Amino acid sequence: MLPFTLQQLRILKAIATEKNFTRAAEVLYISQPSLSKQIKALEKNLGILLINRESNKISLTENGKVFLQYSERILALCEESCRALIDLKNGDRGNLTVGTNQTIGTYLMPQILSLFAQNYPQITLKIQINSTPIILNNILKQEIDIALIGDEIPKKLRKNLTIKSFVKEEINLIISQIHPFAKKEKINKEDLYYLNFITLNSNSNIQKFIDNTLIENQIETKQLKVIMQLNSVEGIKTAVSLGLGAAFISSSAIEKELKLKTIKILTIKDIKISRSLSVISNSKYYKSKAFTFFSNELYRLKNILKN
Repeated sequence: MLPFTLQQLRILKAIATEKNFTRAAEVLYISQPSLSKQIKALEKNLGILLINRESNKISLTENGKVFLQYSERILALCEESCRALIDLKNGDRGNLTVGTNQTIGTYLMPQILSLFAQNYPQITLKIQINSTPIILNNILKQEIDIALIGDEIPKKLRKNLTIKSFVKEEINLIISQIHPFAKKEKINKEDLYYLNFITLNSNSNIQKFIDNTLIENQIETKQLKVIMQLNSVEGIKTAVSLGLGAAFISSSAIEKELKLKTIKILTIKDIKISRSLSVISNSKYYKSKAFTFFSNELYRLKNILKN
């Protein structure tokens, strides 16, 4: 007999996530007394304390943190086995959780999902939009099946991930149609120093990528005039369209504005900024039929997305 049940592992995970017994009970649709009783039974059977309950604050002990890691692996394996059986039973039906970051999730992913749904309406997709570190962590925890991201993957994580190149996405310099440079089709690198820039927060991964690319092209980024930092691409596009300044924005995010002719793309002589989007998955994770269909469809859609 094992000293724990799957339900007790689910309870421990919920408590660790919610850091509150009441909310954990609500998430699992059980009563709080039942949850407390189960966690006490688990601690008794293991002979160790898993949860600190001091000063009305809930946190895991060191033993609890270690046990949680194994609990998550056990639960993920259980879910994986169920999904494998469902695949065998239902054939081409299934569920898939797709992860991505904010910009891709807002502007590129809807196109992908729409095209995929046309061919596989029987597959239920769940989308998780978050920062790249969280997306990668959730892939490793087997909470996300497949992800599309544009940021660099840390070397320490690469050994447990399957990383495949998808497409290259251009990052364009945009200005409003009323900007003094609007009559120009191409500018020189030196002209960048005469522009007022609106950027994302300097901690943004894509902003770091843009700055590094400019530096590689002998642009002194610290000498560029940044008049405004915003937290959203939508805010930046609005500010640019109003003539407040220029900005570097992913090509997938400006399709609407180009059609409405509220902005214009400026080409910089001898500089082209583009980033590689990658398809990421867990190299050790069971690949369901839904995963295979989505992965194959992604690469079939590459040419459509480029146009």
